[in-house]
Amino acid sequence: MIADSTRSARRRMVRRQLLARGVDDRRVLAAMATIPRHLFVPPSLAGAAYDDAPLPVGEAQTISQPFMVALMTVAVQPRRTHSVLEIGTGSGYQTAILAHLVRRVYTIERLPALAESARGRLASLGYDNVEYHVGDGSLGWPETAPFDGILVTAAAPLIPGPLIDQLAPGGRIAVPVGDRALQELIVGVSGPSGLATYRAGACRFVPLIGAHAFSY
Repeated sequence: MIADSTRSARRRMVRRQLLARGVDDRRVLAAMATIPRHLFVPPSLAGAAYDDAPLPVGEAQTISQPFMVALMTVAVQPRRTHSVLEIGTGSGYQTAILAHLVRRVYTIERLPALAESARGRLASLGYDNVEYHVGDGSLGWPETAPFDGILVTAAAPLIPGPLIDQLAPGGRIAVPVGDRALQELIVGVSGPSGLATYRAGACRFVPLIGAHAFSY
């Protein structure tokens, strides 16, 4: 009964929050209809897991609203052969979506407690194509570059230079860019003339902390 209930909630989330807003990537929609989002929030908030809103996950961090997760995922155009870098593991929900869609995910989290709980959660769900690192996400993960996609789940004043450098030719990056209060989702595509960018809409994220982002 519980499984059937959450399955219905996921399908309703996809229909009302994603399809209704123009998200039409079939693979992304299928992933979000499959992965149990309620397992990535505190038990006390499980009943709100499929609402159209971000939720706190501890350590002053949040899980993004479903639409923003879908929008950012679509922005990097994930393919089964891709290697993707995620900055900001959080509770691991965005990580799980990516792991469902690509060959390998490299995810960086600066808070050890969040990284460890996400690792356990994803392992329990059977995702074995994720590599974890605790550190400064604004520096990227040069040892495992280049990446076909880079997805940053925290806001930066500018797209960090090291991340641009770690994109493969034709690779795509999605970053919330702005001040601490309000940002725009900027999507960039690496090409022969550098990074071509476009705006994908207003958003609001917790700040990215690091050498190439916000400082305390």
